[in-house]
Amino acid sequence: MTIERQLRFWLIGLAFFVLALVLLRAVLLPFVLGMAIAYLLDPLCDWLEDHKFPRWLATSVLLVLFTLFCLTAVMLLVPVLTSQASELLKRAPAYISSVKAHADHLLETLEARTDPAVMDRIQASFGGISEKAITWLTKALSNLLTQGAAIANLISLVVITPVVAFYLLRDWDKMLASIAGWLPRRHVRVIRSLAGEVDRTLAGFVRGQSMVCLSLGCFYAIGLTLAGLDFGLIIGLMAGFLTFIPYAGSIFGMLLSVGLAALQFDSLTRVGIVAAIFLVGQAIEGNVLTPKLVGDRVGLHPVWVIFALLAGGALFGFVGILIAVPLAAVVGVAVRFGLDLYLESPFYDDQTAGPEAEELPGRGRPEQQTSDEGS
Repeated sequence: MTIERQLRFWLIGLAFFVLALVLLRAVLLPFVLGMAIAYLLDPLCDWLEDHKFPRWLATSVLLVLFTLFCLTAVMLLVPVLTSQASELLKRAPAYISSVKAHADHLLETLEARTDPAVMDRIQASFGGISEKAITWLTKALSNLLTQGAAIANLISLVVITPVVAFYLLRDWDKMLASIAGWLPRRHVRVIRSLAGEVDRTLAGFVRGQSMVCLSLGCFYAIGLTLAGLDFGLIIGLMAGFLTFIPYAGSIFGMLLSVGLAALQFDSLTRVGIVAAIFLVGQAIEGNVLTPKLVGDRVGLHPVWVIFALLAGGALFGFVGILIAVPLAAVVGVAVRFGLDLYLESPFYDDQTAGPEAEELPGRGRPEQQTSDEGS
């Protein structure tokens, strides 16, 4: 089979894969979550299997423990988070009034020192922005209530996901062996090597980043609560969860918590303590957690991860967010592999070309540039 026919075959397969995602994205969430759970628990299942546990028993034990852990976390956190969220909604009008009062005072100060025509334009601009913001928030809440399809989707998620996770985790090794048997024999070694690199990249990022999110969420929640900040628990946990998106958690948490602290406390010292919690958390993440838990050989640049998450969410919603990082890992490994092939190919270093081929318009040869710089 020629290279052109192979390329056509894989491009057609990729097109069918993308089309299936588009057509089936409404029902994919339980299956994607089940696959993610199976992938996370597979190393533990292999460890139990190595210690004489039957695969079905290891799968059952792990899923029961995982379910109990999730239920315990929900039972402990949901009442507290619900009460804090409801209290935050009750206090929201007071916070908005306080912010409005500060804004009015600032506008009055500016009005006394600024030309009236300029102030009219500023007030008109702020009025238009506020109206757009309120319209956007109203539309977002409406979409959340209507498109969430609330109870039906939640029930299907809770019921179907554990079943999918059980069967995938039980048959994980068999499925991988079957897929390996379908690979083209000519390229099986290369494909398996690339798949292993994707697995190491994905495992290092997802499993490591999950531990980073959990650690930071606990740190922020405990620190903000001890600092006396209202709603510190819910803000801290949300900031820790959003750490999965590089820099999003710390920026979101600091802006929200410092803003609430400025409204709640009269002392700048206590506001500074709240800000210091996030500065310390960011230092711990950058110098301790990420190097130890994620490592520096993952190969997923933060900008690439942010782009993948935003693109996946825009194209396929929450399902797209879940599959964004695995696809980013696959694309990253494929690009590095293609770059290695290019650097070893005649397209990069054609030894048969004459010296004039190395010259660029307006520039000398690299050797000539080096000698010129030295002189």
